[in-house]
Amino acid sequence: MTLDFSSEARVLADDLREVRRDLHRNPEVGLDLPETQQRILDALDGLPLEITLGRELSSIVAVLRGELPGPTVLLRGDMDALPVVEATGLEFASTNGNMHACGHDLHVAGLVGAARLLCAHRANLRGTVAFMFQPGEEGLGGAKIMLEEGMYDAIGHKPDAAYAIHVAPGVPGTFVTKPGTIMAGANTLHVTMHGSGGHSSRPEDAVDPVRPVLELGQAMHSMVTGSFSVFDPIVAQVTQLEAGAAVNVIPASAKLGASVRTLSHETTRRFPERAARLAESIAAAHGCTAEVVWTEQYPVTVNDSGEADFAMRVLTDRFGADRVVQVPDPLMGSEDFSFVLEQVPGAFVFFFVTPEGIDPETAATNHSPEVQFDDAHLPDQAAALATLAWERTLRS
Repeated sequence: MTLDFSSEARVLADDLREVRRDLHRNPEVGLDLPETQQRILDALDGLPLEITLGRELSSIVAVLRGELPGPTVLLRGDMDALPVVEATGLEFASTNGNMHACGHDLHVAGLVGAARLLCAHRANLRGTVAFMFQPGEEGLGGAKIMLEEGMYDAIGHKPDAAYAIHVAPGVPGTFVTKPGTIMAGANTLHVTMHGSGGHSSRPEDAVDPVRPVLELGQAMHSMVTGSFSVFDPIVAQVTQLEAGAAVNVIPASAKLGASVRTLSHETTRRFPERAARLAESIAAAHGCTAEVVWTEQYPVTVNDSGEADFAMRVLTDRFGADRVVQVPDPLMGSEDFSFVLEQVPGAFVFFFVTPEGIDPETAATNHSPEVQFDDAHLPDQAAALATLAWERTLRS
């Protein structure tokens, strides 16, 4: 039984817009989002859902059990905002110093809409749909914490498939995805060079750690181009330099911080080995020692090829071929839905929602204080999620 959720979703448009704008006015940052959690619970109230709340974070797992046997599908929407002062001028703009600058308010509203759509057809639903409302996507690994807390136990078992939709600027109404790697892994490199301090007028009596730190920053770019394939690219960007408090003092230590984006597990493994070797060699050449700390924040986001093809086919059938695009290359941004996709075959899909009157080519991007997302597309977002889940439960 195939359903067209689009017309039903349009009936929900006003309610979903209200949910979205309430969240946008009152954004919360991090893992503890009590007001956001309560707003979601209010929006889900009365639906035939089994609700489980997180222990260490304000997460919600809402489970809809169909009345017919079938597979289990997970749908995810992240909840947290960013510590960004909003500069959109919207009448529902935030004034608390935080901002939903990555569209998570739309993700929540879209997932609420999908839950309402699917609950209305519970009698004919084959299998189970779990709705994952997740805090702490912005750098805190909320998805990983939810998995560690036993999200699958709340569902009853590991899902058979998982999907997420993420809004972004672009040609309005366009769905974008690809099989395989779709987003990079996020990692950080911190190097501290230890020397011995002294007076800036007598460098011969000190062991200067500043020079090897500066040399390392330049040498890392050569290391990337000389040690890694151009077909498996890396972005290694030095973003932090720290040394000394007085201009006439050679400090005892100097620090470098870098953001490193990788597109495969192999380069994620190899990069810290090469970086540590480089840092230690440069340090030794200057009579210093190097302390290297490598942190893997989020793994590479990898779409299952079968599930990505399925998602593109379903979205094409529902919305038309002109609204579904398979991109050739992954993005160098990162996503903690990657933790789910490491365990469950699924697909991560972008949805472009630039408002009318704004040129998609020059529109402010995610995380900008000026970025705007058009909530007129929420019915399509909710319908897309519901359709993916429904059609996937029809497969054995």
